[in-house]
Amino acid sequence: MTPAAFALLLALTEGERHGYRLISDVERLTAGEIILGPGTLYRTLQRMRVDGLVVEIPPDQNAVRADRRAERRRGYRITAAGRAAVRHEARRLATVLASDAAQALLHDDDEDR
Repeated sequence: MTPAAFALLLALTEGERHGYRLISDVERLTAGEIILGPGTLYRTLQRMRVDGLVVEIPPDQNAVRADRRAERRRGYRITAAGRAAVRHEARRLATVLASDAAQALLHDDDEDR
């Protein structure tokens, strides 16, 4: 799983999101380490849709009537398969980060001499 896909799925565990909100949430969740552009965002979401990890949700018709921009907003929701995949990846990363080698790197005071 790519870092972008992991971050997007993690953001979607917080609830349904549209594209701009996903970009903001990914930046927040990764402390600015991942900044998605629209191309990367929608290509990754499309791949995740094909893989069954997310579904696109139709715009709220009441919002569409009140705000024409809402008509263009695509919303996304994580699926059960997406939740299982992000949980698996989080556990995998936690295991790797708990390793002695990763801990040594994380606590190395003599960085890049």
